[in-house]
Amino acid sequence: MNIRSLTRGDGVVIGAAVLLFIASFLNFYDSTSFSSGPKAWDILGVVMSVHIAGVIAAALIVLSRALPQVPKKIAGLDLGQLGVALALFVAWTSLWYLLGDGRAGGGQILGFFSALALAGAAVAGPLVPALKVALVGPPKPQTPQPYGGAPGGPGGPGQGYGYPGGPQPFGTQGQPQPYGGAQPAAQQAQPSGAGAAPAGDFAPFWFAVPVARPLFGEDGSPSPIAELAPGTWYLAVEQRGPSLVAQTQDGRRGVLQDTSGIQRG
Repeated sequence: MNIRSLTRGDGVVIGAAVLLFIASFLNFYDSTSFSSGPKAWDILGVVMSVHIAGVIAAALIVLSRALPQVPKKIAGLDLGQLGVALALFVAWTSLWYLLGDGRAGGGQILGFFSALALAGAAVAGPLVPALKVALVGPPKPQTPQPYGGAPGGPGGPGQGYGYPGGPQPFGTQGQPQPYGGAQPAAQQAQPSGAGAAPAGDFAPFWFAVPVARPLFGEDGSPSPIAELAPGTWYLAVEQRGPSLVAQTQDGRRGVLQDTSGIQRG
């Protein structure tokens, strides 16, 4: 399970499911006694159609994001879509329980708002930019990358130039060097007796794209497996003609066919 593929929207889904589960232990109907009032667990239809169904909906949505390499279908239905549909059903059912009786207790009210948050995050998660931000940031490398500074350089021990979140090398105009352009002067300086590296050698390097670009599978599939976003650094691990084999921050690899204008770290 890759938790780094989860987003803030998935975090809201998880939080709403936790509150929905907690609400099942509170009074479903208004009662003068906190402990003796009926709970959702005392009403089979409520606990199954609202609380248990809500937890299952959240689990389906999260699993569809955290298990990208596993077939994500049940009876031909996508796990994520099934989870969203179930979350909407939970919110709709909870609304009718709330409107159908004037004796709503704390558990019923909390359950309704939790179900509403669950359905809202399930639907808006893939659409709202603020909810599409990664829930857990990428890990910082503990050793210098193949293309970058030595340990102890700018950024602290083991944090060389060229990795996401660290200092990036700049040219004479203060801008990252474009892919295929001139290298910083510090890298161009070579001892007079040192020979040039063979032209065919390739060293992995970090790069950023100027605009969002699709990343295709290494098997040649026409469907993109991911989208590279501007402002994020990705690792180029191999060059195939004019294309690059890139690795995303969650470990997925694919082919970037359009390398025009990319900035090299």
